[in-house]
Amino acid sequence: MPYGSWVDTVPGIADPAKLDAWISDHVAGGDRLTAISLISGGRSNLTYRLDLGSRALVLRRPPLGHVLPTAHDMGREYRVLSALTGTDIPVPVPVAFCEDTEIVGAPFYLMGYVSGEVLRTREHGARVTPEQARELSELVVDTLAAIHAIDIEAVGLTGFGRPEGYLARQLARWQRQWELSATRPVSGYDELVKRLEAALPQSLEGTLVHGDLRLDNMLVTLTPVTAVAAVVDWEMSTLGDPLADLGLTLMYWTDPGDEDWLRVSEGGSVTTIPGFMRRAEAAARYAELTGRDITSIGYYMAFGCFKLAVVLEGINARFLQKKTVGEGFEREGPAVPKLIERAHALLDASSAGE
Repeated sequence: MPYGSWVDTVPGIADPAKLDAWISDHVAGGDRLTAISLISGGRSNLTYRLDLGSRALVLRRPPLGHVLPTAHDMGREYRVLSALTGTDIPVPVPVAFCEDTEIVGAPFYLMGYVSGEVLRTREHGARVTPEQARELSELVVDTLAAIHAIDIEAVGLTGFGRPEGYLARQLARWQRQWELSATRPVSGYDELVKRLEAALPQSLEGTLVHGDLRLDNMLVTLTPVTAVAAVVDWEMSTLGDPLADLGLTLMYWTDPGDEDWLRVSEGGSVTTIPGFMRRAEAAARYAELTGRDITSIGYYMAFGCFKLAVVLEGINARFLQKKTVGEGFEREGPAVPKLIERAHALLDASSAGE
């Protein structure tokens, strides 16, 4: 039964009947919308599976409430997916983009549904063999290196960002976002900003950067071969310093015995399962693949902690305003001070030459 005759409401989808009509007018195939379900796990943009007859699509829209300036630009996400379709980077196929906020309550885009597993916690990795874990960790690094090797002009992403002065602008941007979203004073934040400003490295090159690459932003398959089905969540992608991308990836990379400062689960992160590369080995593999000097990676990891702290504080603000959809958002606020502390520790170790 098409949504036009339903009375159901879906959080984040203002009017399912309007969405059904819009899809009928803008998406080839003539299938009618029969079901909408939230794809859980994301903490920022909202992602839904749409069932249309014999096929499925995915809808992405900004979060509810407290959307910061320049953030959650659906048009940018749709552009990068369109640019990467047909390249060595596997992405969902973009289907349609809608700027009309009257359809679901915000701009959105549709993309093809990709089957694959999301591996975030040790529980998710319980049936992953050590051999598969090794392959998965290599795939994360290899995918990051491949993203940084994309020919920007050839795929039509010229002007997608400004690589010159990238880190300085990022530092200023995330400070502004903090000012707009902070829900409480956090010890060490002001000092961290000063330390990051004082040690700011000069970006010598610009590449496409994903902005949030980690294993759980990749849909993967384990059989018949271990592979990446699609890289998703491109909302922070731009043209910038590839080492900033690497630093963020390594910041998420928990070694066995490390404190699970993000508290992804009681069991810890998937990167601690047997067979998974250690963080230092992953960094070395990236350096070998790309030829880049990563001696300053400690700074970039600290910068990643700072950036994620701001992102999580914004999510925490939406949680306190009761504007989140899904579960687990109560963990984001407590992680923010931990990230600030970790950033200071990384800068201490970097300055000591560790």
